[in-house]
Amino acid sequence: MVASPQACESSMPLPIFALAVASFCIGTTEFVIMGLLPEMAADLGVSIPAAGLLVTGYALGVVFGAPVIALATANLPRKQVLIALASLFVVGNLLCAVAPNYWLLMVARVVTAFGHGAFFGIGSVVAASLVPRNQQASAVALMFAGLTLSNILGVPAGTALGEAFGWRSTFWAVVLIGLVSVASIAWLVPRNVAPPSGKGIAGEIRVLGSLQVWLAMLTSALSSCALFAVFTYIKPILTGVSGLSTPDVTWVLLLFGAGMTVGNILGGRLADRRLMPTVIGTFSALVVMFVIFAEIGTQPVATVALVFVWGALTFLAIPALQLRVMQTAEGAPNLASTLNQSAFNMGNAAGAWLGGAAISAGLSYAALPYVGAGTVLIALAVALASIAGDRLRAVAQAST
Repeated sequence: MVASPQACESSMPLPIFALAVASFCIGTTEFVIMGLLPEMAADLGVSIPAAGLLVTGYALGVVFGAPVIALATANLPRKQVLIALASLFVVGNLLCAVAPNYWLLMVARVVTAFGHGAFFGIGSVVAASLVPRNQQASAVALMFAGLTLSNILGVPAGTALGEAFGWRSTFWAVVLIGLVSVASIAWLVPRNVAPPSGKGIAGEIRVLGSLQVWLAMLTSALSSCALFAVFTYIKPILTGVSGLSTPDVTWVLLLFGAGMTVGNILGGRLADRRLMPTVIGTFSALVVMFVIFAEIGTQPVATVALVFVWGALTFLAIPALQLRVMQTAEGAPNLASTLNQSAFNMGNAAGAWLGGAAISAGLSYAALPYVGAGTVLIALAVALASIAGDRLRAVAQAST
């Protein structure tokens, strides 16, 4: 029998800590490649934009793998599914570490990504089930804290490790962290936590008939697209536009991760109070931030400070966006929550492609933040449309 939310509240940090360890491992693998693009490109004999497609390949693996795994595991115990997904991630990183060429590395990245989306989707439902409704965004944020901490500790350390001993050493380190995450989930997560919804695969699929679910996921995708259109190429921007040295990039990535952590924690609390206003306010601030980034990119001190703000604003909206999808799919949230991870990563893939396409078309690295600003404006419009849909539904329900 699953403990009540009141009983679980005091012990919530322990099971969510286990999920955070795994999200730390996942985040390190997902983001560290940005700091190692030039080294990987040189070692594999490809261009930097081609190496950037490893980001796209990973994201597409999440996009297509997540719903398949979510449906295949819809009726299985959540804890066992989480352990299996974390184990898959370990195996995938092991394959990345030993891949002898570019194309086998691409395959290994896709295999790794298959466990990503389903883990965060199911993990979000598990985290939210452990607390009262008015703390669910904070619970999701706490699980995602591992992802943000990976950008403070995992990504800078992985970048430095890869620069010192070769990029493969970074993936070996992630394998070890992944083994710790598997053990943590097995030890700390309650055995019968967050049982399946009871509506089965058909019920999970029926939820996808809601326009509000799709608008929520589209908002998530566009927010990630804006991030990755610029962040995928952060190293050449910082070194080629801002004039920072290669070792300095490691510390700037650390600062970005610190901003993500602050934004994630604050975003969870704000979303528990006012969910959609948090999204609207954050997107509006991101548009302004990207424009300023484009204008002051040649000033290293100002750019470094802005990177912290960028990280904070990026993750300020993440708990709200994840919870929004879960709420619009209430009653059968597992597939929709997992598909939202696919949406985030579809945005990652689109953003990496969009940034690369803009550069290939002649846009300078200095002007790339304008692409991010335009994408956020579209996300803002979709979020406002979603709010309008809520109001129309409320009026319709009141009149019946």
